[in-house]
Amino acid sequence: MALPRRTLFKGLLAGAAAAPALAAQAAETKPARNPAPTWGKGPDGRRVADRGDGTYLNPIISGDHPDPTILKDGEVYYMTFSSFLAYPGLVIWKSTDLVNWTPVGPALRKPLGTIWAVDLVRHEGRYFIYIPADPTGQGWSIFAIWADSIEGPWSDPVDLKISGCIDPGHVVGEDGKRYLFVNGVRKIRLTDDGLATDGQLEKAYDPWRYPDDWIVENFAPEGPKLLRHKGWFYLITAVGGTAGPVTGHMVIAARSRSVHGPWEHCPHNPLVRTRSKDEPWWSRGHASLVEGPAGDWWMVYHGYENGYWTLGRQTLLEPIEWTADGWFRPLGGDLSKPIRKPGGGKAGPSGISLSDDFSADRMGVQWAFHEPRPDEASRATYGGKALTLKGRGTSPIDSSPLTCIVGDRSYEAEISLELTGEAEAGILLFYNHKAFVGLGFTPTDLKTFQYAEELAWARIKHDARRLRLKIRNDEHVVTYWYSYDDGRTWTRHGTRMEVSGMHHNVFGGFISLKLGIYAAGSGQVRLRDFVYRANPPKVVESA
Repeated sequence: MALPRRTLFKGLLAGAAAAPALAAQAAETKPARNPAPTWGKGPDGRRVADRGDGTYLNPIISGDHPDPTILKDGEVYYMTFSSFLAYPGLVIWKSTDLVNWTPVGPALRKPLGTIWAVDLVRHEGRYFIYIPADPTGQGWSIFAIWADSIEGPWSDPVDLKISGCIDPGHVVGEDGKRYLFVNGVRKIRLTDDGLATDGQLEKAYDPWRYPDDWIVENFAPEGPKLLRHKGWFYLITAVGGTAGPVTGHMVIAARSRSVHGPWEHCPHNPLVRTRSKDEPWWSRGHASLVEGPAGDWWMVYHGYENGYWTLGRQTLLEPIEWTADGWFRPLGGDLSKPIRKPGGGKAGPSGISLSDDFSADRMGVQWAFHEPRPDEASRATYGGKALTLKGRGTSPIDSSPLTCIVGDRSYEAEISLELTGEAEAGILLFYNHKAFVGLGFTPTDLKTFQYAEELAWARIKHDARRLRLKIRNDEHVVTYWYSYDDGRTWTRHGTRMEVSGMHHNVFGGFISLKLGIYAAGSGQVRLRDFVYRANPPKVVESA
């Protein structure tokens, strides 16, 4: 039965009068929502994993650091990552606590084309990196470089002539012989010096298969990493594809008493997998196990940050435990929450400042050319707190820009650029030649690049050979400024852009959106005073 209108109106008034009291009562009984945990602050205000309270928050290395390969060398840990088309490449990072990492320097200076998942090992006092590469575009092979010191110098690459293979994983068998496992999963024996093959490539293992109705990219067994522990060989493999659907990539394991098998599937597979797009980390996989400073055990792998494919695959650390049946299981749980740091280690510096006055050579440690030619390094000359780049090509598309990996959700960068001769230069957010945005200039024009094309109609006429440019990426919204008086006064550019789609699932390549500086034309460009700031104040629009 419907209530009379007057009765209903009185009821509404009563409810309205009671609302403040009810709200106050709810406020007293409802627990306050805990704020989301935050990262520690590193150089330039950048986020770092170590929170300074005995805990860390992933990632341990932010930004584009995929396919981690980790080496425990006494009390020191080293890692390197896929460097793809960036040279100098294969930057080695160092840590004494598994959480705080700093770059040592690049191991690969000679361009070999795109570089995928490598393996860093030490054998009988010598360091080796096994590298899948396709230097000619005619097919993959496995190369090796070696050094007697982790700091180098590293040897020139040696082609092991293991055709059509990627993702090498090195292991010493129970027979004392050296082997490489590769995608598939297949294996091949090496000579004792590790610089040639000593047998045929053969099938090693039929990986565990997930249910057919799981949403994955493809089967793609890859990234085999091996560990010998308490009489067992453990084979940790990635399956499901490294990108595509966020639920695809995963970590599986098998074990055997012999490097030659037979291999037993782990009954707990998959050990790591993103199960929902609501999780903080997507496409988690490509894992290695490592013993911590206090003798506990940890798993290192990569993943995409929820909503930030543009940052590339970042390096994650999760504790594991060995179970009574001789298997292991991860203990990290919800990686959006802090985890207690490994015990027994000594915290060191975390990362480096990206602000650069160009007084020292930071090629490889910070800066790298994208898809360089063999003579690309000759373009760069340091001197007088400046870096001079010879121009190449006619635009960002063919100029092999100088790039810098970033790992923050929001940041800004500025730099002073000076042109000599028939040169052109600018600042970019650069994925590849098909995907970039930014500002550039010649002596007569300020140019705007939007999604790998110049907006010719948007050119601004000027008469200038020296310009300071600033770019801000605020959670994928990009704003530009330019200054003719070295940053004392700024003009905001009239165009803003949105770049959340500039990532692998759109453009391929497996890489990230980086800061870039390009120098084109037949002249030269002088770079001075590069400044990076993480998490600048947000731009607030007026009502």
